[in-house]
Amino acid sequence: MNRPYHLVIFGASGFTGQFVVEEVARTVSEGPKGNLKWAVAGRSKQKLEKVVEQAAGILSKPELRTEVDIIVADVEEPDSLAAMCKKAVIVLNCVGPYRFYGEPVVKACVENGAHHIDICGEPQFLEGMQLNYSSQAADNGVYIIGSCGFDSIPADMGVLYTRDQFKGTLTAVESFLTVSTGPDGGCIHDGTWQSAIYGLADSQKLQSLRRKFNHKPLPTVGSKLKRRGALFFSNDIQQYTVPFMGSDPSVVKRTQRFLAEEHQAMPVQYGAYAGIGTIGNVIKLLFAGMMFWFLVKFSFGRNLLIKHPELFSFGLFSKAGPTRKQMEASSFQFAFYGEGYTEGEDPCQGKPNAKIRTLVQGPECGYVATPIAMVQAALTVLNESTALPKKGGVYTPAAAFAKTTLISRLNKHGIQFSVI
Repeated sequence: MNRPYHLVIFGASGFTGQFVVEEVARTVSEGPKGNLKWAVAGRSKQKLEKVVEQAAGILSKPELRTEVDIIVADVEEPDSLAAMCKKAVIVLNCVGPYRFYGEPVVKACVENGAHHIDICGEPQFLEGMQLNYSSQAADNGVYIIGSCGFDSIPADMGVLYTRDQFKGTLTAVESFLTVSTGPDGGCIHDGTWQSAIYGLADSQKLQSLRRKFNHKPLPTVGSKLKRRGALFFSNDIQQYTVPFMGSDPSVVKRTQRFLAEEHQAMPVQYGAYAGIGTIGNVIKLLFAGMMFWFLVKFSFGRNLLIKHPELFSFGLFSKAGPTRKQMEASSFQFAFYGEGYTEGEDPCQGKPNAKIRTLVQGPECGYVATPIAMVQAALTVLNESTALPKKGGVYTPAAAFAKTTLISRLNKHGIQFSVI
């Protein structure tokens, strides 16, 4: 805590980074002793100054222009990253795709004693960092906490919340994500699109990476959770539904393994799905999906996908990203359907005899909820260090924050957890 800054936002001038800057500026009073010392970092001093100027205007906080320091740092210059990390208690890393730009920042944090929080939704990067840096991070007392944005705090903390609210032994949970937009619609910045392209192109490498952990299968308690089809109509959310393609299933499974191995908790099976709406949307998705799967296999195809995100995603992704008006009118809802055994019942005998339904809901997921989740995760690390796991390492959100008040903090900031 004797470092100049509690937080340094790396990649502050990127599309998501600019909104993280605004969220940090809103929450300075929640820092240690009511004061948060922070700075912005990135390659271009001019772009960083512009982002701080923009935040000062939008939030009517002219003092930001003089109070927020600027650090020039570049992923291709390790010395600049080391200098940045030595000044920070926590680095908020907003520079993606992480598969290309993430590891040098993690390495610099581990070697220079700064905690690292990212908003990555790329399982290959997240699991690769666990394999390669968890031991060194533990030795240095550094916490590397991945996927602290919309991927995957609502899902990971949502499963944990559902388990904690269940009166008995929770054995399985399915989540259903629905997203609502206003009259102007919505879209996602193409940085996420690029991550998806490279992730699918490299899916074989993820499988070989996972084999290196030599994990034993987690024990299944209660009825085995059946995988649903690639497309089905969900009566629960009254929409056509597909398996969720993001990092949530990977992150939740890693959390359940950690809780089982470190806390002897009963692992919860998990299935993740996303609502896609009407039959018209189904036809669009099938067409776009076939094009994507074909093109992603070839270098020229990947280049086409990267060059024309709006065309190949039917407008879901764009190089410009959503407007602030679109963001204000958008929201998300995760519905969790859990089953298990009531108190006193043996989970190894008979079928589950109790159910629970919980909700996690909040504002626009990519650039409103993600900065809130990321900043509240960082504030939890700063203010509740004794509630974190006993030693450093590479952690999922719910593994790191299981014993903290993160859910309560999120509730106060518009990401609501509730039992129905």
